Amino acid sequence: MISSGWRRVPLREVLTLDLDKVPVKAGVQYPMVGVYSFGKGLFHREPVDGTICSYNTFNRLKSEHFVMSQLFGWEGALALSSEDFSGLFVSPQFPTFLCEPALNRDYLGYFTRQPVFWHDLGSRTRGMGDRRRTLNPEALFACEIPLPDRKEQDQIVAKLDALSARIDEARECYRQIEQEADAMLHSAFARIIEGAPRMRIADVAPLVRRPVNTTVDGEYPELGVRSFGKGVFHKPTLLGAELTWQKLFRVHEGDIVISNIKAWEGAIAVAGPDDDGRVGSHRYLTLVPVEGQVTAGFLCFYLLTAAGLAGIGQASPGSADRNRTLGQKALEAIEVPIPDYDQQAWFDRLQTEVRQVLVAQQDAETELNTLLSAALDKTFKGEL
Repeated sequence: MISSGWRRVPLREVLTLDLDKVPVKAGVQYPMVGVYSFGKGLFHREPVDGTICSYNTFNRLKSEHFVMSQLFGWEGALALSSEDFSGLFVSPQFPTFLCEPALNRDYLGYFTRQPVFWHDLGSRTRGMGDRRRTLNPEALFACEIPLPDRKEQDQIVAKLDALSARIDEARECYRQIEQEADAMLHSAFARIIEGAPRMRIADVAPLVRRPVNTTVDGEYPELGVRSFGKGVFHKPTLLGAELTWQKLFRVHEGDIVISNIKAWEGAIAVAGPDDDGRVGSHRYLTLVPVEGQVTAGFLCFYLLTAAGLAGIGQASPGSADRNRTLGQKALEAIEVPIPDYDQQAWFDRLQTEVRQVLVAQQDAETELNTLLSAALDKTFKGEL
């Protein structure tokens, strides 16, 4: 229930469209701004040269603007501007608004960070399918906001600001812990590889392919590997009846799984227990560490270091990033440091301990997000 004395008003009563349109001129560089989805704010984009721009005008931001993405506002691409973005530009796909005196803009900012508001806004989109759903200012104006008097809005904002500040402090602590853990791992790694002999990957973790004989009525749980060392993820199960050109290969726990088209940007991971028996397309290569020579965790860590990725990059020729394919022979020819096996095992245990800390950090981050979401929900129901 809304608190006694609050009323709901359409945003058109407290928000006005304010477009500071600037003609785009050839030869001029325009510093651009984008809007993150899910209520995560504005961000700086690469400048655009007016010579090659398809737009006739840009919208110039003011520090007091509220910005909406016409393409992704329905998934939370809405944000308040600030002094950091004042004078920069957004495309015409980002209409800008000003708050009337009756509306505290920070109150609006908190209100529009709620998924329930995104869903309301999304119900007013035009077009079919997420990629074609578009919003216009009228869609935003039609949404309603619970509106206490300005004094109460100010008090609510003060409470939410204090809560947000505490959450930001906690997040900053988590980031520092992650940075320190990462630095500690790299320092330990550098110590154990110092002076270590180098061997070819083919001699310590040869490439092993396990082709799968598919059948029309078969089901094949698939996996993939995220770039930037983000690990393995599970794809939907493939049905044999739907397979056409795909060639599938079995993955076992302990394999080092590498995407041959994204290896150069760190699509490298160790398959875990939950990945055992899944399949990957022919685009995924599997290295099998030789017991007593190298551990999967150690070798994967090295391949994701700057030195390791440099070697992977050299083994991935191509004229453009999307055309860079890791060669199998070139992969096996890469030389890697091989310290004592016991030291590698020790380093793997250290990695495990760090991962446990990071998982705890992620859980805590999730709790913080839940805390803020709950606070917003209670606030705009008049219960905080």
